[in-house]
Amino acid sequence: MDFQLTEDQRALRDGVRALLAGRFGPEPLRAAVARGGRGLDRALWRELGEAGFFSLRLPEADGGAGLGLPEAVLAFEEAGRVLLPGPLVATHLAAGEVPGAATGETVVTAVYGGLVEWLDESDAVRDGAWGPAAGGAADAVPLTSVDPLTPLHRVPGNLPTGPTGRAGPAGRAGPVGSPAPTGPPRPPDPLVTLLTAAEQLGNAARTCETAVQHARTREQFGQPIGAFQAVKHLCAQMLVRVELARAAVYAAAVTADPMDIAAARLLADDAAVRGARDCLQVHGGMGFTWESDVHLYLKRAWVRTRRGGTVTESEELLAADLLAGAGR
Repeated sequence: MDFQLTEDQRALRDGVRALLAGRFGPEPLRAAVARGGRGLDRALWRELGEAGFFSLRLPEADGGAGLGLPEAVLAFEEAGRVLLPGPLVATHLAAGEVPGAATGETVVTAVYGGLVEWLDESDAVRDGAWGPAAGGAADAVPLTSVDPLTPLHRVPGNLPTGPTGRAGPAGRAGPVGSPAPTGPPRPPDPLVTLLTAAEQLGNAARTCETAVQHARTREQFGQPIGAFQAVKHLCAQMLVRVELARAAVYAAAVTADPMDIAAARLLADDAAVRGARDCLQVHGGMGFTWESDVHLYLKRAWVRTRRGGTVTESEELLAADLLAGAGR
């Protein structure tokens, strides 16, 4: 399988990276952190919509770009690199089904394993979950999120499983304040898992680059700390995990196979969490300070491991497939 990007795919990746570098660099990132997950940047959201971020996979006849999962994975990888906040995955998957989602006029969130991100800032909640204004408002419990850029609510009860594997009827989304449904828990949505893995991949790639850059410029005992074997090993291990995760995520984007997606998710989560920890180690005491951005990448990685089903669910899915194969 050839994982080399086409010219168009490289242009897409570079375009998304340039857009985010211009609109969500270090200063906007810190401003978002200072807001503590309040006041989603609607102007940036609409700009993402105008750039086609949410409508990437919609057919051209419906106003989209008519691209596929590999291209969506590239875009979400870039979003993960800069810690772009907001319910990006939910809004992307709602494009074409929820009015205004494709253009960025409507912010759509969704319930993942009883947790919902950016509930207060969203206009609609996918699959009939509810918000804090009415209906099941008293039951939506705000949580203190470890990630200052991902406000969370816990939604009690279970969601019904529909024919698409998502909760409720296919494509259903309710306004903030709609009543809470009941029923058996829904299975993880493979597309949610894959796009989240792409975000984790971007996170891991960025922390690897940050660690290497610091190791090249930070000096101790008259030489860059990257000259020391222990630091070299940390950086090399980070790079290996990133490249393994990248191969798995790109392969899953091509095959869209649930088993490939589960494997990609495990590798991407591992690369993001362990990579951020190793990046902190390379930075030493500086990495643990609030002024450094490294801790933000670790916190984002932790929160993303809870989206689209837990790690245990992906492990059990792969184990069941392996056991079934052994039985054959």
